[in-house]
Order: sequence, then structure tokens, then C-alpha cells
Amino acid sequence: MDIVKDFVEEIMAQPTAPTIVKQVQDRLEEERLKRIAFYELIHEDIKAEFVNGEVFYQSPVVKMHTDGTAGLFNLLHNYVNEHDLGFVGIEKVMITLPRNDYEPDICFFTNEKSQHFTKKTMHYPVPDFVAEVLSKSSKRMIEHDTKTKYLDYEQHGVSEYWIIDPEEETVEQFLLRDGNYELILKASEGNIRSHAVEGFVIPIRAIFDKKENRKALRAILG
Repeated sequence: MDIVKDFVEEIMAQPTAPTIVKQVQDRLEEERLKRIAFYELIHEDIKAEFVNGEVFYQSPVVKMHTDGTAGLFNLLHNYVNEHDLGFVGIEKVMITLPRNDYEPDICFFTNEKSQHFTKKTMHYPVPDFVAEVLSKSSKRMIEHDTKTKYLDYEQHGVSEYWIIDPEEETVEQFLLRDGNYELILKASEGNIRSHAVEGFVIPIRAIFDKKENRKALRAILG
């Protein structure tokens, strides 16, 4: 949260602080109205996000993006179900934060949160775990995943964030510590152990390689 405190101090040091705050309030009110319109527009067949006052429609992705998302979801979903740990969402689960609405590639909610979900739940709270798979065909979407979403997830308490690069076949693992993300792993080989999903440990190669994925799934299912 240091970045927020520093920014507030920078504004308060300006003689025009009241004017700046008023302009921000006006812009946020404009965003609020746009967000209401966004909610009226979207439906189950549309994949879109509301980010800092703009609507971003998700374009089709290349196969390696789909394969990376499916590889991790297959393992995480089965592990969470096997141990009754909560709920795992994929792609079309919209999480609603104070300013923005995202549809992460993969997200996980503990039982404490997911017990309140119903069959008609459409807007979800802050997840405990998020994984985003980079789409290198879109520079703007990479910036969303590595900058905008990174800061939003960090500031609103997503305790673990994975950024998956399907082209390089690497995973970056960030953990929330004292309000800030700390990179604890960036690798393409070896095991990765989740801290938000108790006991979930998989080979990184299992995200990208079907043979390794099947082997890891057999281990999960015993």
C-alpha cells in the first residue's frame, strides 16, 4: 500500500489539492455511470472487463493460451474438489473490485467465501488466488495482467497471483506480504507450491505438457 500513501502525500503537497480531488470525484462519478451501463450490456456470451472506466472485450486467443489455462485448471479444479477446499472458476467468472471488474483466466475461493455463492451468482468477491495467462498477441492485455491487475489484486487482498507465460512456458508466483506482492518464484522447471490452496503442489511442466499433466492428475486423484 506504500504506493497509495506516497501518491496521497504528493497530492497533499500541492496547493491545488482540493481542485485535484474534485476532478477525481467527477471522473469517478462518470465511471460509476459507465459501469452501470456495462452491467446492463454484458451477458453470459460476452467476455469483457471494466477497467478504469473502459470496457475491454476479450478477443479470441491462440491455442497455447487455451492449453496453458486448461492445464492448470484441470489440476487445480480436481485437487480442490478432491479435498473440498472451495470453488475454482475459469475465464467467465467476473470478480468485482471497488473500481474494476475482471474475468481472470483462473481464480480460487476458499469455502469461507464460496459457501455464499448460489447457482445465480454473477459477481464474485475478491478471490484468494488468481492465475492469468499472458496473451502476447495483445500488448495492451499484457500490461493489464502485469500492471493494472497486478496492482488491483495486490491492493485488494488477492493473497496469491500467478502470471503464466505460455510462450516461454514459465510461471511467476507472487505472494502478498505486508500489503505488497513479493516474487518468490519464476521458473519453467521443478515444482510450484501454492500457499493459498493448501497442499497444492504440481510440476510446472504439468501446466504446459499433456503427458506431465496426466501424470500429475493421477497423483492428485490417488
